Amino acid sequence: MSTVTTVEAQELAPVRTESLAELLISKERPRRPSALSTSLTFGWRAVLKIKHVPEQLFDVTAFPIMMVLMYTYLFGGALAGSPREYIQYLLPGILVMSVVMITMYTGVSVNTDIEKGVFDRFRSLPIWRPSAMVGYLLGDVLRYAMASAVMLSVGLVLGFRPDNAVGVLLGVVLLLVFSFAFSWVWTMFGLLLRTEKSVMGVSMMVLFPLTFLSDIFVKPETMPGWLQAFVNNNPVTHVASAVRGLMAGDWPGTEIAWSLGWAALLVAVFGPVTMRLYNRK
Repeated sequence: MSTVTTVEAQELAPVRTESLAELLISKERPRRPSALSTSLTFGWRAVLKIKHVPEQLFDVTAFPIMMVLMYTYLFGGALAGSPREYIQYLLPGILVMSVVMITMYTGVSVNTDIEKGVFDRFRSLPIWRPSAMVGYLLGDVLRYAMASAVMLSVGLVLGFRPDNAVGVLLGVVLLLVFSFAFSWVWTMFGLLLRTEKSVMGVSMMVLFPLTFLSDIFVKPETMPGWLQAFVNNNPVTHVASAVRGLMAGDWPGTEIAWSLGWAALLVAVFGPVTMRLYNRK
C-alpha cells in the first residue's frame, strides 16, 4: 500500500519551473508566416469551400449563360437589328455586369463565417491581420475568372467575334482587378450587417442602379441629358467601355485609367473601414 502511494505521489508531483522553461525554449520559435503566405492559405480555404459545396458555382455558370441568352435574344432584334449584331456590343458589357453582381457573395460568405464564430479563431492567430479578408477576395477571383470563361464561351457560340485573344485577356484581367477592389465594399457590409439576407438586400440596392444605369445595354447618347451625366461617371460604365474597347482591338486609355482609378479608390476607402470593423467586431 505504501509503495502504491509513493508511486502515485511521484506521478502527480508538480512540474518544476526550470524544467518547463527548458522544454519551452529547447527549440527555436517558428518563423511568423508572411502576409502573402497567409493570404494564399485563406484563399485556398475559400477554394476548398467551393469544392465541398459545388452548388456555389451556380452563380458563375448557369447565371451568366442565362443572362447572355436572355438579353441577346430579347433586345438584339429591337436595338441592333439582329441578335448577332447586338452581341458584339452586349457581351463585354454583360460580362462586366455578371461578374460585378456576383461580387456581393463575398460579403455573404464573410457574414456567414462571423455567425459561425470562426473569425474569433482567425483573429487569435499570430498572422497578418488582413490576410483573412484578402484570402476571401483571392478565392473569389477564381470564381470571377470562371464566370468570364463561361460567358465568353457562350458568346463565341452565339456569334461574338473579338479582334484578338490578347485584347480579350487584357479585358478579363482589368475586370478581375476592378472586381477584387469592388468586393471590399461587400466585405464591409458583411461585417457591418447582422444577417446574410440583409447583406444581399443592401447589395442589390447598390448593384441594380450601378449596372442598369450604365452603357452595358445601350449607348449613353440615346439617353436623356440628365441621365447621361450619371451614366458617363458611373464606374461600371468605365469598366464596360474599357473591356469593350480592348476586345475590339483598341486601346481605350482614358477608360482604362478611370477603371484603375476607381479600383484604387475603392480599396483605399473601404479597405481601412473593413479592417477597422474586423478588428472591433
